[in-house]
Amino acid sequence: MAESWSFLDTVEPNFRPLVVIELAKGTKEETIEWFTKRIVDKKANGGAQLLVKPLGTENGEENIYLVGASHLRLLLGAETVGLVKECSDNSMRTFTYSSRKTFKDFADDNHNFLTIAECQYIIKHELENLRAKDEKMIPGYPQAKLYPGKSIVRRLLTNGILVQIFPLHDREELKKLRHSWYGRVKVGYQPLDEIRCYFGETIALYFGFLEYFTFALIPMAVIGIPYYVFAWEDYDKYVMFATFNLLWSTVILEVWKRICAIMTYRWGTLLMKRQFEEPRPGFHGVLGINPITGKEEPVYSSIKRQIRIYLVSLPFVCLCLYFSLYVMMIYFDLEQWALDYHEANESTFSSLMLFVPSIIYAVVIEIMNRIYRYAAEFLTSWENHRLESSYQNHLILKVLVFNFLNCFASLFYIAFVLFDMKLLRQSLATLLITSQVINQFAESVFPYWLQKRHTKRMKKRMCSMKRDTDLSLVEQVNLEKEMGTYLGTFDDYLELFLQFGYVSLFSCVYPLAAVFAVLNNITEIYSDALKMCRVYKRPFAEPTANIGVWQLAFETMSVISVVTNCILIGMSPQVNALFPDSKMDLMLTVALVEHLLLAIKFIMAFVIPDKPRDIQIKLAKLEFESLEALKQQVRAPDMHNSQK
Repeated sequence: MAESWSFLDTVEPNFRPLVVIELAKGTKEETIEWFTKRIVDKKANGGAQLLVKPLGTENGEENIYLVGASHLRLLLGAETVGLVKECSDNSMRTFTYSSRKTFKDFADDNHNFLTIAECQYIIKHELENLRAKDEKMIPGYPQAKLYPGKSIVRRLLTNGILVQIFPLHDREELKKLRHSWYGRVKVGYQPLDEIRCYFGETIALYFGFLEYFTFALIPMAVIGIPYYVFAWEDYDKYVMFATFNLLWSTVILEVWKRICAIMTYRWGTLLMKRQFEEPRPGFHGVLGINPITGKEEPVYSSIKRQIRIYLVSLPFVCLCLYFSLYVMMIYFDLEQWALDYHEANESTFSSLMLFVPSIIYAVVIEIMNRIYRYAAEFLTSWENHRLESSYQNHLILKVLVFNFLNCFASLFYIAFVLFDMKLLRQSLATLLITSQVINQFAESVFPYWLQKRHTKRMKKRMCSMKRDTDLSLVEQVNLEKEMGTYLGTFDDYLELFLQFGYVSLFSCVYPLAAVFAVLNNITEIYSDALKMCRVYKRPFAEPTANIGVWQLAFETMSVISVVTNCILIGMSPQVNALFPDSKMDLMLTVALVEHLLLAIKFIMAFVIPDKPRDIQIKLAKLEFESLEALKQQVRAPDMHNSQK
């Protein structure tokens, strides 16, 4: 590939803007000139060999630049990042420029061979890999220190010189996607392949999981409706529902692994090699030598980080958990007050008052979850993790522990301390429905309303200006740069995780939980689609092969649901009637059944392959061919030497 870079030109007659760079207002000219020169410089000179064009020179737009790339540059970039594409023989292989003719649908004049999401991902990768050579600082900013190998973009971001980098929407493609995705109400599958081509694999995989989880809830909902109709107040009959719940929560996660493998193999990300992870932008420390790469970069003592985690973060999390339990006890005091008030008055108003404590508690839970999330982000950032993956894992752990206790502690207390199934049903219904309404409003309705207002103001301002440049492009960039930034799928998966908990842990006492979850998820698909297309800036694509740590989170919840449902079954009058004389025998039997079910669950996880047989064969075949090719490379020099 090195030879290919030499004839790559930086001039492109038909410039196609793909990425927007916004610098801070008042950025010094020498900084802009140096940065743009590094972007367009040839790879041999340490540049990215991309194309740059200023958006305009009026009304503060001189700090906005459009970045694109020639078709050849994108193809070479696809090889650099290790994209996997489909070959003419229907196999999936890592793309190389030298073997480009063997790939399906490839042609020198076919500019759609790479999806727009892949093109923007390549440009992002090249920009982030612009490295300092012999510069000691950012020109014009002595305080922005550089050292050989330091990412220039990361330094510009941390010093506030670079405001943001975001991919530009393709309005024609977006219009087509919106029409097929949420433009009309229909019963059917989402266009996941089109979503993947436009937003990338991470977003497409989330919507694939949301769709799969919604379909997986339908059997629970179908069973729950007649159960609700015919056995509403008869809690003696929840044993069968709890038993089905046990099997359901185990099977759906194992099946998802296989579906996920099928999708990511088709998209090529199942085969992509994991790249060496660079330090995250917020990481800081004194300059030192990385023992793995041998390069100079900031280093930070792991002992200091552990001290921050165990002496500050952990006590803070425990304090928050204690506060959550304290609020829970206040909720039970309110419940008792509402019950006493109803017994004293027994009116329609007093009946309605019975639901007020649960509604207030549900709202307080959502507020506490959101406040804690900001605190958790601050603490995790303060812990100064070197890698983004480590940062995300610590953040997810903090948030999951608090959210689990905050949302489910009251339900466990009602079920296993108060033994009040009627109150458990009422609390579960109120918490589930209230949280769904709040999340829909906070995540989609309110941001969409704000964005509509901003769009109207921006269009009026743009139309009143007289300009010679392309008004539509200028208008589009100015609209998109003011949109909110999509912060990833964290909150979306967290919402599904909590919903899975409500359904799998206690839905046997409130069989309509799955029904409300299905209805919520159907609206969630449309509202999240609207959010991605209309409310937030377009996110960069991020290749991924699975849903990551969330798979483990859902499986952990599934294990907890086995224990919970076994205890609920053991508390049922039918099972208690089998052990009239000895509660110890009952407890031992429930524990034995619970251990057997957990053993069956883990056996199923081991027996059911994560990847279908045909994909396993294809992966094994590719590995065999790679080994054979490596052997040929090793033999070639030996044969050449022997001939001499």
